[in-house]
Amino acid sequence: MKIFFVLILISSISFSQEKKKIEILRAGSLEADEKIAANAQRLIDTVLIRHNDILLYCDSAYTYTGTNRVDAFGNVHVNQGDTMHLYANKVFYNGDISFARAIKNVRLESKTTTLFTDTLDYDLEAKIGYYNTSGTIVDSTNTLTSTVGKYFVDDNLVHFYTDVEGFNENYTLHSDTLFYNTETSRMFIVGPTTIRDSANTIYAEDGWYDTKTGEAELKENASVFNDKQLLKANYIKYNEEDGNGNAVGSVQIEDFENKIIVKGINAIYNESIEMATVSDSAVLIMYSEKDTLFMHADTLRSAPDTIEGEKIITAFYGVRFYRSDFQGVCDSLAYFTKDSVIQFHYNPVIWSEIHQLSADLIAMKQNSDTPDELHLTNNSFIISNQDSGKFDQIKGKNMIGYIVENEINNITVDGNGQTLYYAREEENIIGLNRSESSKISIQFKEGKIHRIVFFKAPQGQLKPILELTEKDKKLSDFDWKIKLRPISKHDIFKREPAESEEEKELEAIEN
Repeated sequence: MKIFFVLILISSISFSQEKKKIEILRAGSLEADEKIAANAQRLIDTVLIRHNDILLYCDSAYTYTGTNRVDAFGNVHVNQGDTMHLYANKVFYNGDISFARAIKNVRLESKTTTLFTDTLDYDLEAKIGYYNTSGTIVDSTNTLTSTVGKYFVDDNLVHFYTDVEGFNENYTLHSDTLFYNTETSRMFIVGPTTIRDSANTIYAEDGWYDTKTGEAELKENASVFNDKQLLKANYIKYNEEDGNGNAVGSVQIEDFENKIIVKGINAIYNESIEMATVSDSAVLIMYSEKDTLFMHADTLRSAPDTIEGEKIITAFYGVRFYRSDFQGVCDSLAYFTKDSVIQFHYNPVIWSEIHQLSADLIAMKQNSDTPDELHLTNNSFIISNQDSGKFDQIKGKNMIGYIVENEINNITVDGNGQTLYYAREEENIIGLNRSESSKISIQFKEGKIHRIVFFKAPQGQLKPILELTEKDKKLSDFDWKIKLRPISKHDIFKREPAESEEEKELEAIEN
């Protein structure tokens, strides 16, 4: 009895392990063809063969006794489970290893996606197709081509390699390596990739791009640019539809038209309204043929103004800037690109050569054909360091100054004007001249006060050098802030130095 059950078990295992044979369901004629092989059979006319879940249609075919091989020719159609349809001029099918090679005019259809190529190797068990003679994937959203490709049918995923091209009505693409999800229409960037849409060119070496929504997440040398501006960062999140995005790590935004570069660690922006905010180690670089301005602040923002063509760049908190001919600090500033006007707000101090300028508000207008202008509003004060401990000083309510060849050429004081300057005969200082008038015009020569015109009768005196006290040498509210002055482009990150108790005591004695 035991032997009987063992025999039943063995025969049962053998039967389950026996491979299903191909079935010839239809053929116009069948004949042996020993010219091909000793076990070859030739099938002609409307051939239909079945093997497992595979149906194979063709004009003619060879089958081989004892194997599950079929060589199919002419209008070949391989159907697997009604989900995959493979068409070609020729198909070499091996059911023993679940493999098919399709040759000439190959078309693989699956759900909403079609693959076109010249030669395709297809694993029927894993449902993976491979080509290396150039192929094209087409679905309802995109057309993608490459020299080499691998199509994972069940995973709705295609891997493209070498000379990858893609397009639809919204974009064109070129890449070295790209993965594509045929179900979501999302591209996965895994190599140098350039995407051009109606507004921008996108570049990245890692990340993804949604071809339906225009969303993108870019990494590795990521950039978005057009003729007007450039955005680069370690990471960029971008949405073509609404123009919103954010960038993180080594952020750089460049405005080609206004010759401005903004750098920082983090940025948020809206491309459609051309607004951007950069924070964390934010730096603005304004370049020209003459010189370059470097500026640091906690936050930098660029936004369009109500005036057409005008853009406003604002800097907030702890502003420090350096250019070879002038430097400064303030709490915040605004730059109007169309008029080339910079407004310095909240405790602004500007240095130019030997001069220090301060006021409640300072505005600088850069002109192309006329001298640059300086406007100082409320509590205006100019200090010029003529020598160690010797300062020429101009004080008043408001001032307007003009700069010629990077030097202050003249200043007009309007309201409560006061001047204190060292009078000279040739190169010798003969005394300290103090004058007051409601309106004063001052001309400079080689950084020194050269000529003064009082529009109303002044009150003043010239005091000999030997009679001067420390108090005589300074106008009220004198404050020489040289320690705050940036001395290089690298110095713009320096914060205001803490004042020692000794410095405070010395300052109290001097005042």
